[in-house]
This record gives sequence, structure tokens and C-alpha cells, in this order.
Amino acid sequence: MLAPKKVKYRKPHRGNRRGMAGRGNTVAFGTYGLKALENGWITSRQIESARVALTRKIRKFGRLWIRIFPDKAITQKPAETRMGKGKGSPEYWVCVVKPGRILFEIEGVDEEMALEAFRLCSHKLPVKTKLVARRESLA
Repeated sequence: MLAPKKVKYRKPHRGNRRGMAGRGNTVAFGTYGLKALENGWITSRQIESARVALTRKIRKFGRLWIRIFPDKAITQKPAETRMGKGKGSPEYWVCVVKPGRILFEIEGVDEEMALEAFRLCSHKLPVKTKLVARRESLA
């Protein structure tokens, strides 16, 4: 599972997920990308299961890039605990995803294979997604 080695704050605020992705919204490394269409939190377990689904489909033909990283700790209080007594302990890590963010990229496969691989991958994720192709520069 992905998790940061060190963070500035151990128990961050929940924050907001409004707006569009300002960064990471273009296909930069591969030929095809999986773009998020809605906002949400993607856990490290979900990223890992999506990665496994992708690598099983593309096998040795393609190359894979993971463009998201879970760097936000989510806390939970123990079950049957009374209110108060401070914030709970960090339980798992999430990545905040906004619409337009590229989640995964692949290269070395045709569009049909990429579409099927990303379809299998999207079933593991809690946000709606779509396949996008890299735009070649006109210069």
C-alpha cells in the first residue's frame, strides 16, 4: 500500500473537494490516460487494486504510470467510544481527487486494449472516469 514516509501534519483537516483539478489534468507520460469526472477520496487500497487490475490486463506490452499519491491521513475514533477526548488516530491514507485529474496513464497498447484495461480499473475506483488520449502538439 502507498503511504508517505513523512508528513507535515499528522492529523489534517478534512478540507473541501470543490472545483476542478488545476494540476495533473493532462496526459503527460503515456499515450492514454484515465481521467476523473467527479470529486472524491481515493484510498491507497483502491489505488493498489486498480494498479493490479491494470497490470494484469496490459501484461508486458504496456507501461504504466500512477499519477496520484495518497498523502492525506484519515482518522477514526474506536468503536463504542464516547464523544470528546480529542481526534481519533490516523487509520488510512487517501488522495483528494477533483474532476479533470489524470489518475493513471499507459503506453505501448492500442486504444481497444487501453479502453478495456481502464474499464476494469474504473470498477475499483469510487469516482466516475473516462479514457482520454494524449494530444500531440501542433508546433
